[in-house]
Amino acid sequence: MRPVQAKSAPAQEADASLRMKDLLGLARAPSSRLDAHDMLVKGLPNRTLKHLFDRLAVLRNEPSFEAAMGMSQRTFQRRRDEPGRLNLDQSDRAWKLAEMLSKATRVFGSLEAAERWMASPAMGLDHRKPIDLLATSAGFEMVDIFLTRLEYGVYT
Repeated sequence: MRPVQAKSAPAQEADASLRMKDLLGLARAPSSRLDAHDMLVKGLPNRTLKHLFDRLAVLRNEPSFEAAMGMSQRTFQRRRDEPGRLNLDQSDRAWKLAEMLSKATRVFGSLEAAERWMASPAMGLDHRKPIDLLATSAGFEMVDIFLTRLEYGVYT
């Protein structure tokens, strides 16, 4: 897979906001990082879980999806179908997964390519699957840094 040409920072932010809206099924895209923070503190609607899950083709079958979301499959199924809001931790994890998928989509050119990359061992991550690392903030940071390096052509 070949990374896509990088855009300017403001263009990347606008694209990322729209991808996040699409991935999570939000009524509106966050206007800023502070707006996104406020949305997460309030709690994302439970339906965002269903929307995110329905958008995925590859990762929905990954056992690591459960760890990245921070909830068991049973809890995930129950929460996605009931009205209400996710708590702060659940909202944050759903946001982070969508954020990483958004960035990987930008780097690899499509959601499907991003999912395939996240479900495959990556040499730059000590042959671990990026999805496996999203269960912790340290792992999330590693995947984020690695994707940035790929985006700018720094593979080592």
